[in-house]
Amino acid sequence: MKRRWKSSSLADESGLTLAEMLVAMTLGVVVMGGVLILLIGAMRSQPRLEKQSTNIQTARFVLERLTREIRNGIVVDKATASSVSFQTYVRHATCGGSAMSASTAAATKCEVTYSCSGSSCSRIESIPGTYTGTSVTVFSGLNNSASVFSYKPNSTSPTYIEVTLKVPDSTGSGSLTVSDGASMRNATLSY
Repeated sequence: MKRRWKSSSLADESGLTLAEMLVAMTLGVVVMGGVLILLIGAMRSQPRLEKQSTNIQTARFVLERLTREIRNGIVVDKATASSVSFQTYVRHATCGGSAMSASTAAATKCEVTYSCSGSSCSRIESIPGTYTGTSVTVFSGLNNSASVFSYKPNSTSPTYIEVTLKVPDSTGSGSLTVSDGASMRNATLSY
């Protein structure tokens, strides 16, 4: 019995040629390079976006606190484009103090002044009719060039106070605006 050896042809062999492997590897390197460039770009922009997000969250918190105090306000004593002074009720034992009053105790009537100049806003809490005291910076990083506060119908006897905070855009192309307003609901109750 004679064995016959079949000669194998190149068409019967499976696999990739060296040229095909080199092309596939080159394409893989190009795709991975593109993915790496996108990843590096995202990592570089992350701190800037995080700072911008923090500024906006802080501005929204300050704006919410300010409008809540305005809603609880009784009367506006001084009103300009960069500051507002009004009488309101606070949950402190004394005006300007840091000790919180008991939840069963009545709120304390105080003069609250918000003043925004340059790139920051500050808050002063004092006895009614007094506009000086310990200033506490409540927000910094503003980009307001003109007015922060606007009043309706006018600044001499406002019924509605609008607050606009402009936060610098991290791209350097302007600013992001956060605004809200409130009517003084206790003003109509004649406290």
